[in-house]
Amino acid sequence: MEKILVIEDEPDMVMGLKDNLEYEGYAVVTARDGVEGIQLAQKELPDLIVLDLMLPKKDGYDVCKELRAKGMDTPIIMLTAKGQEVDKVLGLELGADDYVTKPFSIREVLARIKAVLRRKGSRPQKLESYSFGNVRVDFRKSFVVRNGETIELSHYENEILRLLIANKDEPVSRNRLLDEVWGYDLFPTTRTIDNHIVKLRQKIEDDPKNPTHVITVHGIGYKFVD
Repeated sequence: MEKILVIEDEPDMVMGLKDNLEYEGYAVVTARDGVEGIQLAQKELPDLIVLDLMLPKKDGYDVCKELRAKGMDTPIIMLTAKGQEVDKVLGLELGADDYVTKPFSIREVLARIKAVLRRKGSRPQKLESYSFGNVRVDFRKSFVVRNGETIELSHYENEILRLLIANKDEPVSRNRLLDEVWGYDLFPTTRTIDNHIVKLRQKIEDDPKNPTHVITVHGIGYKFVD
């Protein structure tokens, strides 16, 4: 039985989600604030987290960021009353897998949960660490150590690098990076990949303008070379 952690402070919303999720066959754990949510996520190790953005003590952004910093790659679906794209993008940048804007139908939430869990189930076993040149990568905690200096990676920088290394010496298209790292076509262009690659190179390359590890494959995407 798959376990879902619902972090939500509105009692009616909690009850509605819990009842419907249990009816669908999920085990459900609930938390009423961000601090309790982080504690339960680490204790219960759920298969998926439904996370409200506006929470007491710690908001959804901080909860998501802290869980990712602790190395948890549990899928997260954010619930938000905010409709502006910038709010959605910020949540996704911090490591959320999907979002649902309030008010929503329970059918929509259930459909998104099932879709995210399917994607999780189809993912191959992920690399936890890798070393090349003067760089050591810890994918579980999202940082690199280069020449003895520890440098934090964003969630998406971490996942881009992990996918490129998993396909070492083989070109990975921008569309594949969007699909496998973001999980769906949120962005209208692939420029977001290029922007993340620039930042990633600054953290792992000795000369970011003349990279030797994350190489551009013109007309396709990128590849990783030891």
